[in-house]
Amino acid sequence: MSEDDRAGEFGPIYLPALQRIRDLWLELEPLVDATSYDDVVAPTELQISLSDGLGDADAARLDIQWSELGMYSFHYVDSEDVNWRFDRHPNTHSPEIHFHPPPEATTTAAEPSCIDVTEVSLVTRAVHTMWRAAYEDEDLDRLNSASNPP
Repeated sequence: MSEDDRAGEFGPIYLPALQRIRDLWLELEPLVDATSYDDVVAPTELQISLSDGLGDADAARLDIQWSELGMYSFHYVDSEDVNWRFDRHPNTHSPEIHFHPPPEATTTAAEPSCIDVTEVSLVTRAVHTMWRAAYEDEDLDRLNSASNPP
């Protein structure tokens, strides 16, 4: 997510949240290939690599940020250049909690998110639930379609 997408304060990255998100994805998703941080000394992003992706994609990655203020970004990109994002942050283009739909996840295409929860474990489970539903059904429309997951 670009800094231009945010209109207000996102806050410093909260490493314990990123660690919890990593642990949950490792527990919930058998397609996790690897996890890493963008910087070992001062991480600002968790990266989760998947051995398969949505549709024709044969690999995918989630780039995740979580701040001390409870703001977040779960950005999916795959080998077919499909992008989508679940975000929570102040902005001028949509509600604070929003979804950027595939295939480009453009800032101007943001829509209200189906995820209403704000606690790190629940948000993580909700994003995973949406990804898994879209993956199993091979249907990108499943990504933002549940009623307050998880």
